[in-house]
Amino acid sequence: MLSLELAIVLLSIFIGARIGGIAIGFAGGLGVMALALLGIHPGNIPWDVILIIMSVISAIAAMQIAGGMDYLVSLAENLLRRHPDKITLLAPLITYFMTLLAGTGHTAFSTLPVIAQVAKEQQIRPSRPLSVSVIASQIAITASPVSAAMVFFAGLMEPKGISYPLLIAICVGSTLSAVILTAMVANFLGCELKDDPIYQQRLAKGEISLQPSNQVALKPGAKRAVFIFLVAIILIMAYATAISPAVGFITAPQLSRDQAIIALMLTAALTITVSCKIQTDLIVTAPTFRSGMSACICVMGVAWLGDTFVEANLELIQHTASTLLHSYPWMLALVLFFAAMLLYSQAATTKALMPAALALGVSPITAIASFAAVSALFVLPTYPTLLAAVEMDDTGSTRIGKAVFNHPFMIPGILAISLSVCFGFALAHLLL
Repeated sequence: MLSLELAIVLLSIFIGARIGGIAIGFAGGLGVMALALLGIHPGNIPWDVILIIMSVISAIAAMQIAGGMDYLVSLAENLLRRHPDKITLLAPLITYFMTLLAGTGHTAFSTLPVIAQVAKEQQIRPSRPLSVSVIASQIAITASPVSAAMVFFAGLMEPKGISYPLLIAICVGSTLSAVILTAMVANFLGCELKDDPIYQQRLAKGEISLQPSNQVALKPGAKRAVFIFLVAIILIMAYATAISPAVGFITAPQLSRDQAIIALMLTAALTITVSCKIQTDLIVTAPTFRSGMSACICVMGVAWLGDTFVEANLELIQHTASTLLHSYPWMLALVLFFAAMLLYSQAATTKALMPAALALGVSPITAIASFAAVSALFVLPTYPTLLAAVEMDDTGSTRIGKAVFNHPFMIPGILAISLSVCFGFALAHLLL
């Protein structure tokens, strides 16, 4: 039965991945229904994760309609154009911190065209900064104080004596260090742009645009929207720290951390809407809103499917894996890596596997160090930000090979996650 159940899970994920996008969430529902027909009781739908994603995305979409994203992109473009020779380092730092603040990697969409254009103007191979920037936007989810994956993981760690601010400090330190080192290595990946035959062919055919993109006029409320959003994030971090048992400033909070994030983000969205005088019907048309709501469906279907399978076979999984993980704790990172590759969501992977790993007796240090591995969304070249980077690079340097897996995101992705796990073990042993 276990083999049949696992086959259903993998087949459902495969079908969803082949269709792409939101379909992986639809396929999760199909898998749950198939397992239910075998007599398996459906698991829990991760409503807490979904509601956090919805509230954060609502605030980001309101900020985008108010012009806040254009303002942030203009700041990023000014920085890159002042230091174009350092684009391979600066570009991933920009996407990392945008994701860190927003809690979603979809913010990278707006900066990718700028990165590609500046690199091309400087005759720097665009695949170098683009590949690391996409990876940075994915891995920063595991360090963001408002991401659904981090909020859920923090809830698992606090009963283990790991405070919210300490967890954030370890994750930011390990992932940021990994991104910086990966960016340095990326400078040596691939041939120089002038030596790339595909670039030369496209250049000869006139298929490459060398004109800089036009500056977008900022809306009157752009800066105000960004300020409101940043204030909301600061309040969330302050409240989450204050109610942490390790800090204990607030011993009997009226709102849980999840509820505080949802309430503050919805309030921020309302404040931006009113103070910046934006039309509410435009918010649902924002690209970040559409991609965020798509992510909710994906998390709902895939995490529900994963929880159904794990709960049905928890005793067998515990018996089989406990000895292996006790002897080789780093194996947890590999498990999370391959699961994220299929589940296509940091939040869904965390929700589906982290509770089971802790139930097996995995130490908090191992769990924290391995957490970055849930960001392995780059292995299959079908993730939206990855595809966007490929489309926006008209030089052809950011291309997917015939073997599917031989794409420019693979080496930076594996390197960044490996370094994050190593740094995570070092920092966790040092600080815990």
